[in-house]
Amino acid sequence: MTAFAAALDALFADAHIARDVVYTAEGGAPSLVRAILRRPDDVTNFGEARIWSETARLDLRVADAPHPRPGDRIEIDGGAFLIQGEPVRDRERLVWTVDLRPA
Repeated sequence: MTAFAAALDALFADAHIARDVVYTAEGGAPSLVRAILRRPDDVTNFGEARIWSETARLDLRVADAPHPRPGDRIEIDGGAFLIQGEPVRDRERLVWTVDLRPA
């Protein structure tokens, strides 16, 4: 295990940073995984206007969710979300970042 992988395991184990979520692959069974939720604001330029919107992104370990796809379901604290767009892996190929939208 690399030092980077060990650090990621520590981050995902930390109760102040990560949380348990229910991940359900489309057509699959639900599974409990650890995830880091991020809700950054996004500003998009449209002509002369700037549009502000809230976003929801989630980091999942590749070991917990090897093949997330658009349409897969994530349940967080009783709220349901769907993965939208293609998930992106980090440089070390250990973490998926997925964009979410309400289900």
